Amino acid sequence: MFMNKIRSVLGLIMILSLITLPASVFGGKKRVLRVTATAYTSHVGQTDSTPNIAAWGDRLRPGMKAIAVSRDLLRKYGMKRGTRVKISGLKGTYRVLDKMNKRWRKKIDIYMGKNIRAARNWGRRKVTIKW
Repeated sequence: MFMNKIRSVLGLIMILSLITLPASVFGGKKRVLRVTATAYTSHVGQTDSTPNIAAWGDRLRPGMKAIAVSRDLLRKYGMKRGTRVKISGLKGTYRVLDKMNKRWRKKIDIYMGKNIRAARNWGRRKVTIKW
């Protein structure tokens, strides 16, 4: 009877250890990071003279789920153009299509099309991103 309980406990420990193993053990390398998130729109005052063209040449259109990321997320954390990112508090998956000025660290900018009011309402928030 005692040995059966020990086997049950050991079995439970093994199951729990599999659940908490990092995704890299199973072939994917999932990352999670807390960042500051702001929002931007396709207006000259918020970007440059080509507000609908992102840093890698992607054309941005209202309704797209796109983000710009600070360059440390590209260099240090392994993101790249096209990386799919989940943002806490927002539905869906966003794609990295733009990069921010090199002065920023641990920061994302969420694309809001031409909706300045939505971008201002978003403000500045701390979010968790997963990719």
